[in-house]
Amino acid sequence: MATIPSAPPARPVAELTLRGILLGGLITLLFTAANVYLGLKVGLTFATSIPAAVISMAVLRYVPGATVLENNIVQTVASAAGTLAAIIFVLPGLVMIGWWTGFPYLLTAGITATGGILGVMFSVPLRRALVVDTDLPFPEGRAAAEVLLVGAGSRAGEAESGRGLKLIVVNALVSAGFAILTQTKIAVAEAAYYFRAGAGATGISSGLSFALVGAGHLIGLSAGIAIFAGLVIGWWVALPILTALAPAVAGTSAEAWAGAVFRTDVRFLGAGVIGVAAIWTLVKIIGPVVSGIQSSIAASRAKRSGAVLELGERDLSIGVVVTVSLAMLVPIAGLLWSVIAGGPLQGSALVLIAGALIFILVLGLVIAAVCGYMAGLIGASNSPVSGIGILSVLAASLMLVGLFGRGTPPETSQALIAYALIVTGIVFGVATISNDNLQDLKTGQLVGATPWKQQVALVIGVIFGSLVVPPVLELLATTLGFQGAPGAGPNALAAPQAALISALAKGVLGGDLNWAMIGVGALVGAAIIIADEILGKLGKFRLPPLGVGLGVYLPMAVTLPVVIGAVIGAFYDRWAERTGDPEAAKRMGVLTATGMIVGESLWGVAFAVIVYLTNSDAPLALAGDGFATPALIGGTIAFLALLVGLYRYTRRIAIA
Repeated sequence: MATIPSAPPARPVAELTLRGILLGGLITLLFTAANVYLGLKVGLTFATSIPAAVISMAVLRYVPGATVLENNIVQTVASAAGTLAAIIFVLPGLVMIGWWTGFPYLLTAGITATGGILGVMFSVPLRRALVVDTDLPFPEGRAAAEVLLVGAGSRAGEAESGRGLKLIVVNALVSAGFAILTQTKIAVAEAAYYFRAGAGATGISSGLSFALVGAGHLIGLSAGIAIFAGLVIGWWVALPILTALAPAVAGTSAEAWAGAVFRTDVRFLGAGVIGVAAIWTLVKIIGPVVSGIQSSIAASRAKRSGAVLELGERDLSIGVVVTVSLAMLVPIAGLLWSVIAGGPLQGSALVLIAGALIFILVLGLVIAAVCGYMAGLIGASNSPVSGIGILSVLAASLMLVGLFGRGTPPETSQALIAYALIVTGIVFGVATISNDNLQDLKTGQLVGATPWKQQVALVIGVIFGSLVVPPVLELLATTLGFQGAPGAGPNALAAPQAALISALAKGVLGGDLNWAMIGVGALVGAAIIIADEILGKLGKFRLPPLGVGLGVYLPMAVTLPVVIGAVIGAFYDRWAERTGDPEAAKRMGVLTATGMIVGESLWGVAFAVIVYLTNSDAPLALAGDGFATPALIGGTIAFLALLVGLYRYTRRIAIA
């Protein structure tokens, strides 16, 4: 195992370099496009730090003078791909409600960039509390550090980075290849069966998706079991009961019946679970956050008095953080004015903009702390920041109800819903970046990096990512569309979080929010929190409440393969423990899962381009509806065979 240095390098070495920034920017552009598609399809995104580190080492090892710190900057810049893409959990809602017909480039990029930069600034004073002065595990941050340290070591380390890149490529090709096969209709993309259960209805379904299995491997068994618990609660407990209470119209299929009740009731149950779980997380970390901010202020005073700080203690100063944060309020105010100007809310522009700016500052700071803690506890890719988005849109909508009341004219109501979503989008940018930034800073701490240089690199990554999010969103909206939006076709993307968040805004402002199901979900969430705390005190397996909530409100076709991937990943890790180098073998498993996600996601973006160019919803279809049964049987067998083959291949590579 690589040795983690306890002190920064004795002499200056290459760190924040132009070539590192450009390479990180290129990876950011590619991975952001992949994550936008994956997030809109299934409601999940993947962390890019580790694959970015591997790619960086594979490229920069041929460049004279490349260092581990330079590779760390590359992965820091590229990590913005996994985080900024999460803005798609909010912004498609503006298309779904009919406020936007597409994604205006400057407005979309502005919302993404300003929220992201605020996320970097807000997380700077949290570094001491959540990275330095706590024992939070930061699983992905530690894994990325190990990858960087091994790659910077002996020729054996170079060999590992080469094998890792080969694994990513092979798994990406297989994943993309099977996704192409499903587009030909020779294999199905989802195996599902719905049936009546007593007086109600339910079903079982699973997507044949390598990306979802890979995501399951990365989240780990604990989060996988929590998601499975939510799946059971939502689909096999709540759904049969709720469908029995809402009998179907004669002739309605079990699938249509169950699907309708799931969308109108069960997902709000999940929202209640997530909301309570997020509040509980905030309560647990208030003390450490306050202490960390005090330590950061003390360090800034020491620096001004002439004290020399170690490299690992050099954050952006509090003065810079405050100045940049306040400066960001100017473009944010401009963005908000562009939404209000000429519309029914223009007469209240001053109150609305002032209230929104205060809301963004206060709630942004709170959310940065919550998301940073969640990333430290379970990893950035596992942290369900969409739950924070739910809390944010509820708070923003309630703020607008307090200002305008209910019963406003339809055009005013639509404008208020859009305003709530845009404010939530900015706050969501804070959430996603702070969720990721502290993970990167943990990696930097372990490899001896300079914190302020990483913080600058992440701002650059935010800018790179914000440039590519709008055109990818526009392409997908034009070619595929979003379920529930005007003109959506048969291949429309589900965008589950965006649909839920826009429905919450509509419900709060319209007065018809399904508070009953949210309340039941809150009670379920409280019970899960109690169970998780008891399990923790007994030293037993934990049940992350946020994971349970995610399992309740996502479709089973998405969550079941994730659970399967988590179980497969656990068995793989058990095998890795018996090898000569368990940590290296586990890293190979992580890279296998990453390749699965990258391949299918990048193909999704390419498929959107094909749809756009051909003006066809199924441009690659080779089989019709009559081939459905062979496609189901053959596709399932092929999927399972390829999955087994990929993990066998990974095991051979891991012990090579």
